[in-house]
Amino acid sequence: MAEPNSTGQETLEESMERLETILDTLEGDDISLEESFALYQKGMKLVQSCKEKIDTVEKKMQILNAKGELEDF
Repeated sequence: MAEPNSTGQETLEESMERLETILDTLEGDDISLEESFALYQKGMKLVQSCKEKIDTVEKKMQILNAKGELEDF
């Protein structure tokens, strides 16, 4: 599993890798119901985190000016 980068926050790619690992584990045969539930909760938190990161990037893209620079508001 990927560790957080030097800023202490995972990149979108790192979060997606963790989600893939969780999904692989959930699809396995050797997992208890309790473990499945805990992993499901972690996965849902990661999904929300990914959504927030994507939303942030989309908002920044929307405020780019014609020169390709971010406009200060």
